[in-house]
Amino acid sequence: MSDPEKKQSQAAAGPAGVMREGARKGGMETIVMPEVSPLDQYNESLVANVRPPDWVNPEPQPRYNLVVIGGGTAGLVSAAGSAGLGAKVALVERHLLGGDCLNYGCVPSKAIIRSSRVYADIRDAGGFGLKIASHAEVDFPAVMERMRRLRAGISRHDSARRFRDLGVDVFLGEARFTGRDTVEVGGKTLRFKKAVIATGGRAVRPTVPGLAEAGYLTNETVFSLTERPARLLVMGGGPIGCEFAQAFQRLGCQVTLLHKYGRIMNKEDADAAELIQKTFRKEGIGLIMNAKPLQVARTDAGKSVQYESGGQKGEIEVDEILIGAGRAPNVEGLNLEAAGVMYEPGKGRGVLVNDRLRTTNRKIYAAGDICLPYQFTHLADFAARIVIQNALFFGRKKFSALTIPWCTYTDPEVAHVGLNETEAEKKGIPVTTFVKPLSEVDRAIMDGEEEGFVKIHVKKGTDKILGATIVARHAGEMISEITAAMVGNIGLGTLAAVIHPYPTQAEAIRQAGDLYNRTKLTPGVKKMFTKFLAWRR
Repeated sequence: MSDPEKKQSQAAAGPAGVMREGARKGGMETIVMPEVSPLDQYNESLVANVRPPDWVNPEPQPRYNLVVIGGGTAGLVSAAGSAGLGAKVALVERHLLGGDCLNYGCVPSKAIIRSSRVYADIRDAGGFGLKIASHAEVDFPAVMERMRRLRAGISRHDSARRFRDLGVDVFLGEARFTGRDTVEVGGKTLRFKKAVIATGGRAVRPTVPGLAEAGYLTNETVFSLTERPARLLVMGGGPIGCEFAQAFQRLGCQVTLLHKYGRIMNKEDADAAELIQKTFRKEGIGLIMNAKPLQVARTDAGKSVQYESGGQKGEIEVDEILIGAGRAPNVEGLNLEAAGVMYEPGKGRGVLVNDRLRTTNRKIYAAGDICLPYQFTHLADFAARIVIQNALFFGRKKFSALTIPWCTYTDPEVAHVGLNETEAEKKGIPVTTFVKPLSEVDRAIMDGEEEGFVKIHVKKGTDKILGATIVARHAGEMISEITAAMVGNIGLGTLAAVIHPYPTQAEAIRQAGDLYNRTKLTPGVKKMFTKFLAWRR
């Protein structure tokens, strides 16, 4: 197989390079052993944990309290939590245990982002009074090898053997509903009292003429790279696209980001998105906004991408194309009709659930990317906890009761929780917003990280926190203080009384509370206070 053919084959592969046979048996796709590339000692260790070649599926028990379909975060938490409570649990995974997060999501991407941040720190060392003897050089193969090594180590937590030891019957293979309370896997029938669908999602493959023939990467295949592409086009300026764009630019690629909207991270706070966009341009990332790809073709020098932007047509030549333009739910092959489970994959909604995460079959629940409007590992975790309580203990926990933070791991990071100004306006909720720029925070100044802010929205006339956005290098670490306040119904005024160690960037949160408290000093209050002080004299 030639290099171009190999790259195209990898790009067309399923998650983590899982190759699919074309033949189908009994209406089901035949799944072969995962082909994880490159097959070095670290990926061999990964596969040994999350898809053991010698694994033998157990004999099914007469009936399970819970059958879990999908071994990503939502499925693993559902299985482990239920088994820990004494339930009889079966877990079915068709590809790699650990799902998106471990194999081609949070874990490998953050390893690469960490390497890219180290490079940026060395690059900017002169501003801190440090002289680097020579220009820092990125060893791209070593960066990717480090990622594979760390991922393999973490994979022990998601291994088939670990879950077997927790009391879970682990079945590796394709699951298919055969009735309202039965699932078939590997020719064996699993009967259940309750079940949870946690099959997750996958990267959307855009229907751009010539793209499939030219070959492309997604977050599911990019981690198989061993050589650095000199020129990289990232399609999509959402969280995934932005994280990859900045990381690969810092690791030595010349990155161009093509986005269909007028600004990147268009679902985030506008000020936050503008700051990140400014940072990208400063770092040399090319931005093509309001753009639509029209045609892709392989050339002698790489891949030619024709596009339209603002009514004008353009063309760019790159070595690789990375798709970061959304996700689609994995509902194919489950035979959901036999189980009476409704789904709408065409609308990107996947399996339909109510607020208690129950499907249209009262015995079956769903959790994670297969059904939720937000696709985060931590949200899949907490959705699984809701499923455990509602499915096994007749609980009435509601998904809508969750307070959901998230973070995009650019540099600086963008973390968010609750409502932003636009969302509050759409809901007809009047808000007052308090902003503390990091340029006024001592620790941020000393760290050379003044680009950022803490922005907190409260219900007008009160200190009830409705939402917040933080832009800072460690915003993901900072946002939890505000999330905790919202969950505990602690107002912004109270946060002003929380003593923060000095100097820390998190002081910006307390200082935002100070801004709120100052609004209570109306002219009338100030006048009364002045009279009181005069009387005391």
